[in-house]
Amino acid sequence: MSVAFRREGDDEHLEPKFELPIPVGPNWVTARGLQLIKDRVVALQAEVAALTDETALKIAKRDLRYWNIRQSTAEPLPVPSGEKVEFGTKVTFLLNGKEKMLSIVGDDEADPTQALISFSAPISRALMGCEPGDFGDFAGREDAIEILTITAIGQP
Repeated sequence: MSVAFRREGDDEHLEPKFELPIPVGPNWVTARGLQLIKDRVVALQAEVAALTDETALKIAKRDLRYWNIRQSTAEPLPVPSGEKVEFGTKVTFLLNGKEKMLSIVGDDEADPTQALISFSAPISRALMGCEPGDFGDFAGREDAIEILTITAIGQP
């Protein structure tokens, strides 16, 4: 009989379940970012202990593995001085003449809707090392960015 007509079972046609991808590079975290990771691990441990549905349990265990890895590889960085743009700073700048503000944080803390941008994002890389009054290149345009103010996250 042809293999095309053979059926092993329903499971062979399901989408495979993969591990959550770990972002490439260092796992830098702010103090807030580290706390968010710890809180997520605690919540997932409680969820795994309470679940009885096999599918939901597999998903929760997969998520817990991801967050345990992120917690064990977390590298808290010292609070920056705020003199130049670096990890853990809040930056106000002009981009193509429009004022913008963002905070540079770790991959797991990033939330663009809250102006929390990963240090590995292109805009973060363009801002890194700049000081107030500096101009920077972005998206193929020279001097597209002008740095206005810099403060360390958690400071006024």
